Amino acid sequence: MASEPTAMADLFESIISSQDVYTVELGVHFALQILFWWLPGITLVSLNYLAPSFSTRYKIQPAEKQPTLLDIGRCVAVSICNQAIELLLHFCLLNYYTSRGREATVRMKGDLPSLAEFTRDFVLSFIAREAIHYYLHRLLHWRPLYKRLHKIHHNFTAPIAFASQYAHPVEHILLNVLPIILPLVVLRSHVLVLVVMVGWDLLATSVAHSGYDFFLGLAKMHDRHHERFHVYFGSSGGFGIMDWAHRTNEESVVQKKVD
Repeated sequence: MASEPTAMADLFESIISSQDVYTVELGVHFALQILFWWLPGITLVSLNYLAPSFSTRYKIQPAEKQPTLLDIGRCVAVSICNQAIELLLHFCLLNYYTSRGREATVRMKGDLPSLAEFTRDFVLSFIAREAIHYYLHRLLHWRPLYKRLHKIHHNFTAPIAFASQYAHPVEHILLNVLPIILPLVVLRSHVLVLVVMVGWDLLATSVAHSGYDFFLGLAKMHDRHHERFHVYFGSSGGFGIMDWAHRTNEESVVQKKVD
């Protein structure tokens, strides 16, 4: 058993050393989008057509509120544009770092992170992501910014998985990318921490926007945000921690109105 981590580290090092940093970072970026966003998104959106009875049973909002095929197509097109912009910005950031002697945006070479280091960076990044996302999301609901930026995302009052990246490009970078990447870059986390963080976030946002109520309440909370606008501002993978702390979960908002 003791040799397994060493073998894994050797395999990882051989892959990293045989490829340039652009291939590795942008390849990881692309693979994460495919595995944790596109495939889950296609699966969840297809349920309505492949398993209609199952879909009807678990859909949170009624059929008359569901988006049309044209809406879904528009959503996919906007998401592709946002991912292209994100990839271009990632390339520019990587070029900026490498031109100044830094190997990559996150740590790639050297030993794999210990369990303690991995846990530390994951927990710190998770907490930072929750805080950054929550406060930026609240800011985007400020009327001038909502009208110019965030209203596009709220066109889907009954969201689908692909709607997680249906947004103004500025909002996509501020709300979907920055809260995840910034803590990892600041901490100089290992790329494996990035893979887990980004993979989890992409999957969680797809699930939260799916419109199906069978994912530990994730989808139900965010569905209510799209329906009511002033509840549940926290990130999709945060299980309502920030909303509970700031009393923007639905129960607290209703109670405040009663009081």
